[in-house]
Amino acid sequence: MAHLATLSQLHVSLAAPAGSDTTLRRSAFKVQNISFGGKSWAPALALDLKSRNAGLTKRLSVCMSVQQASRSKVAVSPIELEDAKEPPLNTYKPKEPYTATIVSVERIVGPNAPGETCHIVIDHGGNVPYWEGQSYGVIPPGENPKKPGNPSQCTSIFNRIYQNGVCSNFLCNSKSGDKVQITGPSGKIMLLPENDPNATHIMIATGTGVAPYRGYLRRMFMEAVPKYKFGGLAWLFLGVANNDSLLYDDEFAKYLQDYPDHFRYDKALSREQKNKSGGKMYVQDKIEEYSDEIFKLLDDGAHIYFCGLKGMMPGIQDTLKKVADQRGEKWDEKLSQLKKNKQWHVEVY
Repeated sequence: MAHLATLSQLHVSLAAPAGSDTTLRRSAFKVQNISFGGKSWAPALALDLKSRNAGLTKRLSVCMSVQQASRSKVAVSPIELEDAKEPPLNTYKPKEPYTATIVSVERIVGPNAPGETCHIVIDHGGNVPYWEGQSYGVIPPGENPKKPGNPSQCTSIFNRIYQNGVCSNFLCNSKSGDKVQITGPSGKIMLLPENDPNATHIMIATGTGVAPYRGYLRRMFMEAVPKYKFGGLAWLFLGVANNDSLLYDDEFAKYLQDYPDHFRYDKALSREQKNKSGGKMYVQDKIEEYSDEIFKLLDDGAHIYFCGLKGMMPGIQDTLKKVADQRGEKWDEKLSQLKKNKQWHVEVY
């Protein structure tokens, strides 16, 4: 089972759609109808709640990504939190949130990306516990637009949503030193199971849905965890529009270089690659390309995760059903068994 994390910072990737209006700050965009979480709201914010790194100061001015991945594994601290049996839930409530501090806001996509995505680092002083795959919330300042006179609604971050752009605009326009009210954590669907350190984890994402997997991979490959030595296979499928839209690509490429026997990384670039039929390459096309291997891994007990835009799932489900039919299997029965075995993990928005 996973464990508690108390890194002093939360790492957030926030996405805005193409055509966003920028101000003098490159991270300040006008966000329209992108959704995050199980509902359809306005902008997307993916939070990588990863890190238990010992020896780090509570305030860092640079993002811990490729630079850290290229070093020796970092120790985790405090060790006693590794022994937790149950995930923390609702440590901070809407009426009693935790006040954290914005450290930095940085654009992390190239000039030809169809949308904007920023990496936001939030300092919580090491006081915010969570497990990989959980969500935290943000309470934006001001009144709830749906309930005048009441505080703004608490909305979740990590594969979650923001109502009407209130939260995302607040975070995008934030600057170093600004305060943010945090609630949570919540969620058990996307927790990284650690009862078998040699398990296979097939991770499928679109866009900022890569957030929880970045947390998993940092635990597997970046941190020196005394009680969790990953010896299995982590296989990441990431679907985005083009190369300029790739998120944390250098970091994942470094893992691929350092751990070739334990990490695989496949990208579906819909505006730059073609599938076998000559159409756009979506993540479900990559799944079909490796379907025989994926099905065999699932039969052997692999966990499979889906995170990203809700619209990804119909195409993926159709592809998996088609593959099952070709193999002489009934997909509905297979899916039911995967869910029963707790191998099937979905968080879409």
